Amino acid sequence: MADLTEGRRVYAIGDIHGRLDLLIGMLARIRADLAARPHSHPLVIFLGDYADRGPDSRGVLDALIALEATGLPTGFMLGNHDSYLLAFIADPEWTDLPIHWLHPSMGGAETLASYGVPDAAALGLRGAHAGFAAAFPAAHAAFLGRCRLSMQLGGYTFVHAGIRPGVALEAQDRQDLIWIREPFLSSTEDFGFKVVHGHTIVPRVEHHPNRIAIDTGAVRTGLLSCLVLEGDGAALLDAGGLRPLPEGSGLGTTLLGRFARR
Repeated sequence: MADLTEGRRVYAIGDIHGRLDLLIGMLARIRADLAARPHSHPLVIFLGDYADRGPDSRGVLDALIALEATGLPTGFMLGNHDSYLLAFIADPEWTDLPIHWLHPSMGGAETLASYGVPDAAALGLRGAHAGFAAAFPAAHAAFLGRCRLSMQLGGYTFVHAGIRPGVALEAQDRQDLIWIREPFLSSTEDFGFKVVHGHTIVPRVEHHPNRIAIDTGAVRTGLLSCLVLEGDGAALLDAGGLRPLPEGSGLGTTLLGRFARR
């Protein structure tokens, strides 16, 4: 059996987006799984987008910081939405998109409300910035500041959005790691490792030959997914327990055919 996880059992969790309730439930499942199937080297990896759109971004960050303090080995990736909290503190007018973080589609106003700064639109950028700067804990800024852009373990690389095909991992651009969709999503390239990522919502977890997509749209669907990797095996951890996730799971016949012909 190939040991693609270097002796670890990895629990990889997709985009949370302020759904503290779903995070609490998933952490309980992980603890229950570890109690039922003890492992000497577990590792819980979060793929980013802890904030925005959902009702309790502040609570999610509090919970992740508390989890980190328990000593359970963890890895935290930085998501594109997470990057905006620090960017807004630094310059409330800055944006890297045609729309601002406080645009309704981005969900920044919900994040500010979770920090006690409601009705950001009425306050205006400067007013919202002043309120958020006063309310944003230094511990939250430090946590986001130490989140990673990528993490490599054995035969897997964990990243929020994906990678740019044809570019070595160490040469990847930060913007791609937290934002990319194409040409990553349609690539059939063998990257030399399997990329585990979130960012792009899928109706069910997709296990491609070169990547595993696990953002099942928690804030919209109520489904937060957890991928379990151990040795050469992959599974999903849900309310019913572990469910095998062999390569090809979640893919239609058209996609499978593309990979078969590569």
